[in-house]
Amino acid sequence: MVCFYGEKSLRKILVTGTAGFIGFSLARRLLDRGDTVVGLDNINDYYDVMLKYGRLAETGIAREQITYGQSVQSSSYPRYKFVMMNVEDREKLFDLFKSEQFDMVCHLAAQAGVRYSLVNPYAYISSNIVGFMNILEACRQYSNKHLVYASSSSVYGLNEEMPFSTHHNVDHPISLYGATKKSNELMAHSYSYLYNIPSTGLRFFTVYGPWGRPDMALFQFTKAILEGNALDVYNDGKMQRDFTYIDDIIEGVLRVMDKPPAVNKDWSGKCYNIGNSKPVSLLDFIEAIEETLGKKAKMNLLPMQPGDVPATWADVNDLIEVFDYKPHTPFKEGIKKFIAWYKTFYKD
Repeated sequence: MVCFYGEKSLRKILVTGTAGFIGFSLARRLLDRGDTVVGLDNINDYYDVMLKYGRLAETGIAREQITYGQSVQSSSYPRYKFVMMNVEDREKLFDLFKSEQFDMVCHLAAQAGVRYSLVNPYAYISSNIVGFMNILEACRQYSNKHLVYASSSSVYGLNEEMPFSTHHNVDHPISLYGATKKSNELMAHSYSYLYNIPSTGLRFFTVYGPWGRPDMALFQFTKAILEGNALDVYNDGKMQRDFTYIDDIIEGVLRVMDKPPAVNKDWSGKCYNIGNSKPVSLLDFIEAIEETLGKKAKMNLLPMQPGDVPATWADVNDLIEVFDYKPHTPFKEGIKKFIAWYKTFYKD
């Protein structure tokens, strides 16, 4: 892959959320190909922090070395250092931008989860709105050749036209999480227009795979089946999701990062769906987990949860046209890879 900055070693990239699932996976790929990376994460306790520290350890960041606001040099990658920090901490974030002079920012840190937004809404305003505002303002003040940021399929909300297209109206999100991600797109649009900051938003569709989040279906179902517990299956299992394997996601993110949108007279930002574009029935997904584990699931069939939608399906034609790329990993193959990782990580 050709990098638009020339020599890879000259590229310094800030990746936020590097103790998280996608951020960790992206940082590792960037480092493997020779980029210089500064990782940032607040390591909050939304889910098991031991999993987050496990991801950091994979990139040579030792837990005992981590102190808030101080950079830690990786023992595995000479071009990687990590900083524990909240993106809401404007003063320290601006100091980091000023001292590092990033060529590019990939902002993945956020308060995730549709259902948790019903329980702790202020966490979403703080991280996803205030934190994102700080990232935008830091990019404006300290120059940045490309901002790539995480949006979500949740922005589609009540849209019933399938597949979901970036050309569809997304004015009806039905969760606060989705609303904050739609807000991020609007905020990035305005900063791109006002300050000529090339920006690209990525609407992720149900990412899964090794090192995945414990609040996601594959992780919860695998754990429950192995422990002999019943699965909570909403909408009586009549759900479809555009499950997208992590390696496919990262390849797509890399291609987007390497090709910033051209500045035009109107604005210099763009949004893309990044999904497998092959929706899978939730019951078929569970059956594939059962086959891999060799164990049947017990299921509690429940009504639809508030803020949830019955189906997601990504139209990725723009991604194919602009970046010549489309995710391709079959969901059964991805499930097998996740379960192999899960059994290794939780072998005790």
